[in-house]
Amino acid sequence: MKRLWQRLSKREKALVLSALIAFALVVGRYLLLDPFLERREWVRSQIELQPQHLAKNLRYLARKKEIGENLERVQSELKSLEAVLLAGDTPPVSASNLQEILQNAAAKDGVQVITTRFLNPEPMGPFTKIPIQVEVGGQLEQVINLIKSLESAEKMLVINEVNLRSLFVPAVPRPQANPALPAQNLRASLVISGLARIQSAPPPGERGEQGRPRSSEGNSAKKNPTKGNS
Repeated sequence: MKRLWQRLSKREKALVLSALIAFALVVGRYLLLDPFLERREWVRSQIELQPQHLAKNLRYLARKKEIGENLERVQSELKSLEAVLLAGDTPPVSASNLQEILQNAAAKDGVQVITTRFLNPEPMGPFTKIPIQVEVGGQLEQVINLIKSLESAEKMLVINEVNLRSLFVPAVPRPQANPALPAQNLRASLVISGLARIQSAPPPGERGEQGRPRSSEGNSAKKNPTKGNS
């Protein structure tokens, strides 16, 4: 390498040195100068944004009292809604609470609850919609009173669907199989829903086949042995 350098003329040596210096400048620019310039530009942009962030934080601090009052108001409103929400931390528990309310209202109005089926819960914003489908039997006036009782219940209940079926047979009157029960001339299928707090989905054991909630129809039939006679 030393002999090769000695063989070069002064002009060739100058060209080689110039090329090495140019290469060093290019490498130095990409490895040192450009990162330094980018870092300086980033610092400059951050310095320019600091007053904006500071002004934004000052606005929040100035509204601290207002924000706190609004938060307390919202918490108070949510607390007042607790009284009209269904009890329970899971959908099955809330559905049982809704079923209990229905059975109490039906017993009060003289309506027979024939079947009860739990439907899938639905999220509604900060709440969970808990629906059940029930089939009841009784006189027309009794069913109407039941609907009124549910709509005026302490809990916030909504009757989403009503299907009526008449059992009246004018030709030949059928003898009563169980004289303890009043005559029924109407069957009604109701979909009733209430609201509960946000709840997680029930565990797999709480659901039946194909992901549908378990029906309480079998239990209702045990509680109402006269189902086949009605």
